Amino acid sequence: MSRQVHTMIYSGKLQKYFAGFSLPVILIADLVLTQKTLPVLAETINSSIGNAVTFSCNDSEATIKGKNGPRVVNGTTSVYIGYQQLSNNKNPVTIRFTNGIKTWCRTDYETTNDDGTGYGLYWNGSDVLYGVYSSTGSQTGNDFRRFASGRWLSSYGSGGGPKVAVIARINPANGDVSYATFLSAKKADNGQTNSLVVNNLSWNGANLTVQAKSWWTPRRANTNSMSCSGSSPYQYTAIFTDDLRTVNSASANTCS
Repeated sequence: MSRQVHTMIYSGKLQKYFAGFSLPVILIADLVLTQKTLPVLAETINSSIGNAVTFSCNDSEATIKGKNGPRVVNGTTSVYIGYQQLSNNKNPVTIRFTNGIKTWCRTDYETTNDDGTGYGLYWNGSDVLYGVYSSTGSQTGNDFRRFASGRWLSSYGSGGGPKVAVIARINPANGDVSYATFLSAKKADNGQTNSLVVNNLSWNGANLTVQAKSWWTPRRANTNSMSCSGSSPYQYTAIFTDDLRTVNSASANTCS
């Protein structure tokens, strides 16, 4: 009889001993579970400007992403921009993926003998997508001029060789270009086109701000040449209306 009582007393002590650890153990277990189930924040990249890279519509997203070219991201959807290397020139290419699956790919924006590339993007994650492309002159065939009629600058202009920018408003759903404008510098002595390279895009819900390097000489909002001192390139800022018809303001360091 005494042995049974002793065993019961001992068992009761064990239960009280382990009961003291039950709450911390439960809390630790809950903490571990909470840590494992924390939501992963979706990646967002609104603006990307960089060196143009080459890829094709047949490449996988992993292959294109590995090129480290410009891309914009909203959650599991990404848009990439670059160029296709043809036998004698380059043509721009723009592609969209969702969950690693190609949604659309466009190589038809510019198909002339111009050395066109894509090197910049802005996307608000919804309906506002702009692409930045390069042009070195006007050639026979389909290029961005067919989208730029009635916009701020409707063509490359006179001359050829200097690299200028083209900014295109793109429908994110299918890649169609809604409209576009050329963005270039203008030689003050002969009026021919001079080089301009975009290095940043930003959007405030109504206007597109473009920051660029402009060679001699940057354009005023009315497209005429600025008066500048010092050597180029100049840091240039142009604020466009969303439809790319108008520049609300244009400025450059040491220029007026």
